[in-house]
Formats: sequence, C-alpha cells, structure tokens
Amino acid sequence: MKYLRNQDVLREIFLSFVIGVICSLVTYPVIGGYAILFLLLALVLAAVHYYFSIKRYQQIAQLSLSLDKVLHGNAIQIDDQYEGELSILSDEISKMIIKLNEQTELLQKDKVRLTNAIADIFHQMRTPLTSINLSLTVLNDEHLSNDKALYYRRDIKKQLEKLQWLIETLLKMSKIDAKTAIFHRHEILAKDILTKAIEPFAIPMELKEQKCVLNCSNEKMFVDEQWMMEAFSNLIKNAMEHTPDGGTIQLNVSENPLYTEVIVQDNGEGIPEEDIPYMFERFYKGRNAKPESVGIGLAFARMIITAQNGIISVKNNPDGGACFSVRFYKQII
Repeated sequence: MKYLRNQDVLREIFLSFVIGVICSLVTYPVIGGYAILFLLLALVLAAVHYYFSIKRYQQIAQLSLSLDKVLHGNAIQIDDQYEGELSILSDEISKMIIKLNEQTELLQKDKVRLTNAIADIFHQMRTPLTSINLSLTVLNDEHLSNDKALYYRRDIKKQLEKLQWLIETLLKMSKIDAKTAIFHRHEILAKDILTKAIEPFAIPMELKEQKCVLNCSNEKMFVDEQWMMEAFSNLIKNAMEHTPDGGTIQLNVSENPLYTEVIVQDNGEGIPEEDIPYMFERFYKGRNAKPESVGIGLAFARMIITAQNGIISVKNNPDGGACFSVRFYKQII
C-alpha cells in the first residue's frame, strides 16, 4: 500500500477514474445501461495501469537500492531482468558499476604501489643519510688526523651526490608518471646521442681498464636527445658496473625499414634467469646487484624509452654477459 502514497500513482488513478466517469456520463444518453459497463471497463484499465505502474516503481526501487549499495562500496551485479526503457537504464547502470569497480581496483593498486614506493624511497635515503650522520660524528673528534678527516669529507660528498641523483631521478620519474614530462622529439643520429652518453664514464672505464666499443654509422632515431642521453647513460652505467676490469662494453646500432635498434652488451656475469622478468621494476635489486645500487636506473631508462614509443628488453648472451636491446620503430605517415 505504500505506493498509494506515491503522488504520481495517485494522480494516474484519479485521472483514469475521472476520464471513465466523464466518458460514461457522456455516452449514457446514447448507449443507456451499457455506460455502466463502459465505466467498469475504465476501472479495469485503471487497475491494470496501476499494476504495471507498481511493477515499474518496484524495479526502479530495486535499481535505486543497487546504486545505494554501490555508493557504500559494495561490488554488485545487476541482472538484466527488465524490459523497455528500464532495460536500457539497467544496462547503462551496469556499465557504470563495472567502470567504477575497475577504477576502485586501480585506485587500490595505486595506493599499495604508492605505499611501497614511499617505503622504498625512505629505505634508499636512509642509507646515505646514516652514513653522512656517522661521518659528521667522526669529524667532530678533535684528535682526528687530516687524512682521516679528508676521507670522511669525501664520503659525505659522495653520499650527498648519491642523494641528489636519487631525488632528481625520482622527480623525473614522477613527471613521466604524471605525463607532464615534455619530449621534444626530432630525427637525430644515434651515434651523436651514444657518444655523449659515453663521455661521463670515460674516466671510470679507464681506471678499470674497460673498453667501450661503438659500432654504428649513420643510423637515425626519432627521439628527444636529452632524455635519451639519460636513458642510455643508465644502460651504459649498468653495463660498466657489471663488466670486470679489462672487460669490454659494446654498443651496436642497426637500422632497417621498420626500426632502429641499439644493443648495449657487456661481458660480465650475466643476469640470473629468475631476475630477468623483474629487471625493469622500480627499486628491484637482482642477485648480482652491487651494494651501492639503488635499483631505479633501469626502471628510469625504460620509462624514458616507452614514453617515446620505444621498447626495451634484456637477455643473457650465450657467451656470457647481459644484452639490452632498445628499439625505436619508424614513424607511420
């Protein structure tokens, strides 16, 4: 009986009754006693109309209840048991609920990922900060020799540089994540980018008696020069750290009608097979990672490359060492 309190339902019943009475009065002089049957027929039609109105309102109430459950965070599925316009409305609501559920799952994953990232960042920053704090404590010793003082100052400088690199890299990664990083892509020779990317490592490689061999001619890439220098620098740095003293790092560039490929190859210990699927994950440290490794260099390189429609992969060389492949496909005109 609650539907009788519904103003729309009452209005429809009242109008049906009034129309039936008016029609009966108008037709009475013509059809006589049959006007009463006409009135009864009008009442039956009003009752049928009332029945279907109640059914429709019940269905709407069910949809409203389902939406209320969604608002309270419950995952539900609406069965398509309606007809006509309500069926269309039900389908649209179902699509909306599916979309909301997907967005909720993504937000939850982002929340977990953010929590883990903050924990990883804190862990990575704590190590150099602890080292700096210990070095400063030692430097307060009045009896500390000049050689020792110089050693600890250099250590502080080294840890500060590590912190600076970590913070700057994380800021750049956050820009790429937020899609606010600007890439000025243009056609450039691969050898120009790689030559500049190698330069910062010339002295460290010389000290380790390592050789870096660049095999390329006039292959071209359509990329942002500065960003790609940073990506290749991280790949070269990784290769240098895992190449033994006196070893060789090779940069091989090739081009075909489909893509330009750069292969960064070392002759180090290679990558354990179980680590390969996770090599480009942020803050991941493989079994062969150096103690000072932060675990974001390769992840950063991949972000730069994929943001410019490139792909990167890694595998082990049959003769030993790791092999990173970077491909940039030609622009489709």
